[in-house]
Amino acid sequence: MQTTTKPRKRAAKATTEAQKVKKAFVLDTSVILYDHSAVEHFGEHDVAIPITVLEELDNFKKGNDIKNFEAREFIRYIDNLSAEHMLQTWIPLAGSNKGRFKVLMGNGSPIDAEKIFNEDKADHKILNATLSLQHEMPDHRVTLVTKDINLRLKARALNLSAEDYETGKIQNVTNLYRGNDLVEDIPQAVITKLYDKGECPVEEAMPNPPSDNHYFILKSNKSSALAYYNPQERILERVDKPHAVGIKPRNAEQTFALHAILHPDIKLVSIQGVAGTGKTLLALAGALEQRETYRQIYLARPIIPLSNRDLGFLPGDVNSKIGPYMEPLWDNLKFIQNQFPEHSKESNRIKEMVEDDRLVITPLAYIRGRSLSNIIFIVDEAQNLTPHEIKTIISRAGENTKIIFTGDIYQIDTPYLDTQSNGLSYLIDKVKNHPLYAHVTLQRGERSELANLANELL
Repeated sequence: MQTTTKPRKRAAKATTEAQKVKKAFVLDTSVILYDHSAVEHFGEHDVAIPITVLEELDNFKKGNDIKNFEAREFIRYIDNLSAEHMLQTWIPLAGSNKGRFKVLMGNGSPIDAEKIFNEDKADHKILNATLSLQHEMPDHRVTLVTKDINLRLKARALNLSAEDYETGKIQNVTNLYRGNDLVEDIPQAVITKLYDKGECPVEEAMPNPPSDNHYFILKSNKSSALAYYNPQERILERVDKPHAVGIKPRNAEQTFALHAILHPDIKLVSIQGVAGTGKTLLALAGALEQRETYRQIYLARPIIPLSNRDLGFLPGDVNSKIGPYMEPLWDNLKFIQNQFPEHSKESNRIKEMVEDDRLVITPLAYIRGRSLSNIIFIVDEAQNLTPHEIKTIISRAGENTKIIFTGDIYQIDTPYLDTQSNGLSYLIDKVKNHPLYAHVTLQRGERSELANLANELL
């Protein structure tokens, strides 16, 4: 029995190995600009880039944006990789269980994408390079990896396998961490203790400890309370409605968000919500309320150029170039100022902060390489950032720095990001349950009834 079983096992294993599909992936420019280390993330499979991608990256290598950094880093990576090899031949990638890499040249396929689509453009050259590799390696499943949806559709029209770049992508946005929950049927004794003592042991309210810095609306049969889980003390604390420079929260979620912004032990905050929920206003008001704690307040938002025109093509200096993109931040600042009489002490103090550069609106392009100490940094529209950009911003934090990200993951303005791959979703998913981090999802619009109509019915 033993002598016959072992050969059968070996034969079964050999059959499995033989049936294992060999794969080769072709990366386009959008993937490299999203993650310069993408070549390293395909395990034992072969990875290639068309020569057209190198040509396109050459156009991106100059500048201060993250995409320019990604282009430069990838070019350096290829330069190091090819130090002892020619790029037209397969180069083994360093590390165990790694595949090979090469640059694809020309078109050796009988199918010509440029003729089929009747246009000479970079995307079609990338398709031709992929078709050529498929023709060259019939024993491999060749897949084009791109964050450009239209390019994926064109590839499939040519009977090419095509997929999105999955690294850093959140699989289930529906179950993305919300940061706050409604809990009903809480014992009345818990509510009473929260009001009488301001705190309550967490085990008296729920069987398992929640995520760090999680917020709750606790309801009993008779009353309710807003609460927060303190990860240091491991207790539930009552949350009172705070206010900041004349701004008062209008609902429980806004109360939670402002509490997180004002809490000295929470150094990283994200606020997710649709337009009109008060994300930016609460962040700015909370920052102004802490003006004595931090040396400066930085405000920034990603610049999404219209018609693909970069800032460098626009007239004027940096401030005049970024001005139109930063108007929403100024609108919120003016709204806060309007809470006070025109020449009041509070109104004048906000004006002085702007004049003295204690409140600074800055483009994100200039943050790389800096160390930001003793500041509070608000990044608006963070859903338009890549995960790498989010990491870059947070890694700039020095001593006594707080960073607040606000945005709506369902309102993406850049073509190569979506609800699953944007930086804000990535941050919420990866950093939840950390004692330095708090997240709040805002659902109820407070801008106006008309704005709510647009969000709900249109």
